[in-house]
Amino acid sequence: MWRGRRLSSRGVRFLETLGFACPSAVAKPPHVTSWSANSGNQLTRNLQTKPRECSEHGTMWFRSYSMILSCLTRIKPYRSPWKSLYSTSQTTVDSKEVKTFLALAHKWWDEQGVFAPLHSMNDLRVPFIRDNLLKTSVNHHPGKPLSGMKILDVGCGGGLLTEPLGRLGASVTGIDPVAENIKIAQHHKSFDPVLDKRIEYQVCSLEETVNETGEVFDAVVASEVVEHVIDLETFIQCCYRVLKPGGSLFITTINKTQLSYALGIVLSEQIVGIVPKGTHTWEKFVSPEKLESILEPNGLSVQTVAGMLYNPFSGYWRWSENTSLNYAAHAVKSSTQHPPEPAESSLQGDSEALQAKPSKSPHVHEELKK
Repeated sequence: MWRGRRLSSRGVRFLETLGFACPSAVAKPPHVTSWSANSGNQLTRNLQTKPRECSEHGTMWFRSYSMILSCLTRIKPYRSPWKSLYSTSQTTVDSKEVKTFLALAHKWWDEQGVFAPLHSMNDLRVPFIRDNLLKTSVNHHPGKPLSGMKILDVGCGGGLLTEPLGRLGASVTGIDPVAENIKIAQHHKSFDPVLDKRIEYQVCSLEETVNETGEVFDAVVASEVVEHVIDLETFIQCCYRVLKPGGSLFITTINKTQLSYALGIVLSEQIVGIVPKGTHTWEKFVSPEKLESILEPNGLSVQTVAGMLYNPFSGYWRWSENTSLNYAAHAVKSSTQHPPEPAESSLQGDSEALQAKPSKSPHVHEELKK
């Protein structure tokens, strides 16, 4: 039997706060009559104790587990309520990327600064989004061609693309995990009363948006974003889940080639300094073929892939048949397929745990294979 150790007066006071008074008598070694594996309460009921005097210094000897077991039986187990479809291990947000863009947040609206290429990219990406969305819309207002459409701008940053889409009449929700980015975006749109009504900004990840909304968006825009996420397939699955059937996904990103490494990282970041060092990681770049291989099985049919070239001397972008550097892609959500399941589903209640695996669609976009 465990013989116990001397308990100090401080320990006595601690036990008194838990409801264990220290009278003039404490427990003698108990006589255990029976053992029950069901709970500590049963064992405590079977302990027979007799008083013994405390010393004048307020110390006492414990020769049983009765007090420990009584304390433990008062503690209620805690279970974390899982409410999200995607566990934190599946998050697409890279904490290192968050730190990088946090340091640059105050420069978003400097058209001559580090984000100048993104400002001029609007000359290509805004018409690209507008024209492809109009193909699916029969009636539209000439001055507000995207009126009535709901668009989700993922990784919106300071709102460089969010605002032009809002000016075209769309109701745009811009999300970004960097709170400072959203603060800058909120402040900038407040100068335009029209945009203030059409645009909503939220500090959150795409996974959190999936948990809060259903298939509500006509389009999801991820411009210069997928090269910064840590789980591309989960990211694509989330895009699928927030899109309406027949909705469009627009992506602009950087191809994973030797040329993109030489020009996009070595030249742009390390030599010329067009882009701050550490902005991009070449291993995260994705080729059009790789992107398509993820989009198609997850219910998103690729419609268009077009190359984009940036001239650092003129500061302008132009379309190109060459996709070895930057490119834009447009994919449409199938209206007949079931949504892919996340790798881990939420717990329903305290006693029910469900597990699911991502479902893969066998559909392949044959035209782009030719």
